[in-house]
Amino acid sequence: MKLLLIICLWIMISMCHGYRILGVFPLNVKSHFMMFGHLMKTLARKGHQVDVISTFPLKKPIPNYTDLIALKVEKQIMNNVTYDEIVETGKISMAYAMGTFLGNNICENFKNPQIQKLVRNPPEDPPYDLIVMEIFGAHCYAAIGHILKVPVVGVSSSVLYPWSNDMIANPENLAFAPNNLLSYPQHMSFWQRTHNLLHTLYNKYYFNYATREQNEIMRKYLGPGLPDIRELENSVAMILTNSHMSMNGIKDRTPALIEVGGLHVQEEGVELPASLEKWMNESTSGFLYFSFGSMVKIESFPVKYLEIFYNSLGKIAPVRVLMKIPNPSELPPGLPKNIHILPWIPQVKVLKHRNIKAFITHGGLMGTQEAIHYGVPLIGIPLFADQFINIDTYVRNNIAVRLDIETLTEEKMDEALHAILHDSKYRDTMQKISAKFLDRPLSATDTAVYWIEYIIRHGADALRSPAMDLTWWQVQLLDVCAFLLVVALLSVYLLIVAVRFVLKLANGHRKVSNKKKIS
Repeated sequence: MKLLLIICLWIMISMCHGYRILGVFPLNVKSHFMMFGHLMKTLARKGHQVDVISTFPLKKPIPNYTDLIALKVEKQIMNNVTYDEIVETGKISMAYAMGTFLGNNICENFKNPQIQKLVRNPPEDPPYDLIVMEIFGAHCYAAIGHILKVPVVGVSSSVLYPWSNDMIANPENLAFAPNNLLSYPQHMSFWQRTHNLLHTLYNKYYFNYATREQNEIMRKYLGPGLPDIRELENSVAMILTNSHMSMNGIKDRTPALIEVGGLHVQEEGVELPASLEKWMNESTSGFLYFSFGSMVKIESFPVKYLEIFYNSLGKIAPVRVLMKIPNPSELPPGLPKNIHILPWIPQVKVLKHRNIKAFITHGGLMGTQEAIHYGVPLIGIPLFADQFINIDTYVRNNIAVRLDIETLTEEKMDEALHAILHDSKYRDTMQKISAKFLDRPLSATDTAVYWIEYIIRHGADALRSPAMDLTWWQVQLLDVCAFLLVVALLSVYLLIVAVRFVLKLANGHRKVSNKKKIS
């Protein structure tokens, strides 16, 4: 009886301290939502009432979590991106892509009748305390926070892109911190630092120019009196970013930027099929895991690449290969006997298995962070977006071997497999980096929850940088430098005038003395 009373009291206390939080994640990218969904489910378990707008409604309901609006998508990209589409994607600028069809187009969801109802008749019993939204391309959703008069917390599934730093006045020291569109090391040459500066300025301008259209979209659907998109961006109270100093380096950072790299890494709700567990346990010589993520269809690659995979992977037997293939029937014949294919694989449970030797990946941040979490070395074959930068970072840290799909040959694939399987430096280094990645005062999830609750308790300005109230030239102290330069030049000028005056007086006195001597 006493135990029952204690449990009831605990539940009541949890409910009393719970907040109401709206999650806004309209982008239809499963790997991004892995991070956001886990964060929102954790908040729900902490006793907060969570409502979510997304394209990924829960398959199994959990207490305190409501799929408020399940957005429809025109095209399903999960397990549906072909090699030809990857090639076309590679021709598009990231700033353009994120500003337009991953930004402006996503803002068109404001016309959804359910979103219209939400912003015009928001809940009052209880009202929302905070909004959590994705920071990527569609920053227009900060308008909901403005309308509801609640703080907005941003969540970025990657390292911050150049244009997002300005939202919270996060300092960018471009002398040693390359932007995340470049694969430069932190120790850059003069020309790399020059390129880093010009590349950052250009992409900021390009993104900001492309996303001006979001002003028209917001005002069309939400009302004509809304602030400018740049002003709404600057209203964001804090950003949680999927990065960590162990891999992304030491950088200047405002308190409003919180690193929660690896927040998505969890096993909750994922069942390991008995047949797969048996296969992994029986792989006594070890196995490789091969996956290009939640979108890409490996089976759509040209036959010449699939034959390279077949031939090279077949040579490493008795080491086995576990391969994610969404549509196995589309593979050409001749699959080696040591390769086991499945359309869906519980990746985290595979990466933590004792018999895994390495992970062959396209370099997506979510999957590679899972590998780092469990200390699994990588063979990276980057295909698009930030995958090239990610793999280059891992190569510099001696935890990965890189292959390029355009120049891939069987010999290069053989060399990469031999290195990752037989050179102990990759696994040893990965184990050390994994230890650093996990060595934190709080877990990534607990860190995120703490700071979200902090903003609710103390308000949207609790972590606001004073730099937000300054112009860019004031932040860079250009006005002070200009003043000091003027003072220095004026001082030099006055000194010259004074010296000339003294010399003139001295010359005048000398001439008078000479005249007296002559007379």
